[in-house]
Amino acid sequence: MRVRVRYFAMQRQQLGRREEVLELPVGATIGEAWQRLVAANDVLAPASGFVRFARNGRYAGTDEPLADDDELALIPPVAGGEGSDSDGRLSQPAPHLELTGEPIDDARIAAIVGGVASSTDGAVAIFIGRTRETPGTPAPGQEAEAALHAGRAVEALEYEAFEPMALAEMGRIAAEIASDLGVERLSIVHRTGTVAVGEISVAIAAAAPHREAAFDACRYAIDELKARVPIWKSERFADGAVWLGTPARHGPEGG
Repeated sequence: MRVRVRYFAMQRQQLGRREEVLELPVGATIGEAWQRLVAANDVLAPASGFVRFARNGRYAGTDEPLADDDELALIPPVAGGEGSDSDGRLSQPAPHLELTGEPIDDARIAAIVGGVASSTDGAVAIFIGRTRETPGTPAPGQEAEAALHAGRAVEALEYEAFEPMALAEMGRIAAEIASDLGVERLSIVHRTGTVAVGEISVAIAAAAPHREAAFDACRYAIDELKARVPIWKSERFADGAVWLGTPARHGPEGG
């Protein structure tokens, strides 16, 4: 059988390609596919302890069997919706989930807040994530590269996403917030591409009748986004870059 393998972030950079077709015996598992990939590409071996896998856009374990024409995505440590109308207002009711290559400016923030608030809400909580100049925690395998840039200022972040799966996972997070916290009016907007120091990388807004639920929804959204959603980031320095992140979690913590 033939399986389409997709690479992102560190693995894409190391292999110099975004995808390939892998020939496997009928009934082969994800773990067996990984072993075949490592045997053919020594550079992948160090990732064995932290790489995660997605089969056809959903997280899957190494014992799950593959089928002909499946898509198998390698998910490196993660960093942890569609568009807007021409006037910058959100084009769909909350929950609104979006990946965008455009800046998230003040007008965009106002549109995000306006898109979630209703006359029944007494609280709107907002979380804004910005690019800072101090380095973060390097992803497993990136420690040596990070040491080369110790003490230097970050110039920008570069974000990469597995967009269909990222939006689907964001949707599952929004559903969990609605089910567990009772907050349905939610917006998550995340940047892709280059985000300079001081610019906004992610904006989350949650509206609820009372502040506790709105605060809880924002916190849950950003914590789960960083742990589960296949979005990767690298810190850009004047003379190099370092991938950041931790191994992806397959679902809600404790779930």
